[in-house]
Amino acid sequence: MESPLLTLEDVHCGYNHHTIVHNISFHINPGDICSLLGPSGCGKTTTLRAIAGFEPISQGLVKLTDNILSSPQHSVPPEKREIGMVFQDYALFPHLTVAKNIAFGIPKQTNKAAITDKLLNLVNLTGYGERFPHELSGGQQQRVALARALAPAPKLLLMDEPFSNLDIDLRRRLSEEVREILKSQGISAILVTHDQEEAFSFSDKVGVMKEGKLLQWDTPYNLYHEPRTHFVANFIGQGHFIRGNATSPESVATELGELTGNRSYDWVVGTPIEVLLRPDDVIEAPDSPIKAHVVQKVFKGAMTHYHLQLSTGSIVESLIPSHHNYEIGEQIGIKVEADHLVAFSSPTDGNKTSIVL
Repeated sequence: MESPLLTLEDVHCGYNHHTIVHNISFHINPGDICSLLGPSGCGKTTTLRAIAGFEPISQGLVKLTDNILSSPQHSVPPEKREIGMVFQDYALFPHLTVAKNIAFGIPKQTNKAAITDKLLNLVNLTGYGERFPHELSGGQQQRVALARALAPAPKLLLMDEPFSNLDIDLRRRLSEEVREILKSQGISAILVTHDQEEAFSFSDKVGVMKEGKLLQWDTPYNLYHEPRTHFVANFIGQGHFIRGNATSPESVATELGELTGNRSYDWVVGTPIEVLLRPDDVIEAPDSPIKAHVVQKVFKGAMTHYHLQLSTGSIVESLIPSHHNYEIGEQIGIKVEADHLVAFSSPTDGNKTSIVL
């Protein structure tokens, strides 16, 4: 079994005697690219800063391979952790050229020019070495920041929302480029972001955080299809919950009919249940007796994303081929096609365990 590169064990961290993150535990393996995802103020950046050594921890351990980097009694200085950092604002030296910015962190007694040229080529900036940061675009500046972080050959790279200052298209392209660079070099990384699409496309593993706690550390697929808590289910992807009651270990009676999953659970018949329906679960069905009114629509090219209101007032979402064009207020026949249901006993909260059908 492969030994973890980074391990966090029951980490607590905060400021001015106020704990921000609690009981954070996870590990990443060599070559893994991971993300910490959650709403603003949930503790993502604090966790990253604890790993980097910028913040002390009050409980637990941070380990890189077998070396303890942080404990309540001991902390290795940030510059000796073999960890690189890419910041949101790039943090480039404006008075230094691109080449000198990159070379700044390269250890002495090494061929700085050769390493700098290699990194410029790696981040697709060959020929830009003599330019200054203000002469570069935002995406180019971020590539320089990445090259500088990689220059000392760190074992782990930390990135604090590095793409958030870029426009959407550039953000996506640069995110893909950075992932390819890291994978080609076998470099492990942790990205902090509040963008779910970015986290999913960038990462092998994603940790979802809420109010200083790590609710689930898992693959993007499992977070979407098998969330462990109501919050994770609601936060990841799109969709709405509808209420119902258990009719069997596999089925729930809802306002959209009886929904039957592909797994069996020890539900008591009549138990109040909430079922999460994603847009791809709700299908256009003109002959269906179940009708819904269009309350919102977003054209997405081949598909249109509809928000639909049921007669009870509940909202569901549906993706419908755009050549079937419905107007606001128009009625649509719908049905549910979802064998794999995500459901929770009601009333729900962020600490409830999910029942995945």
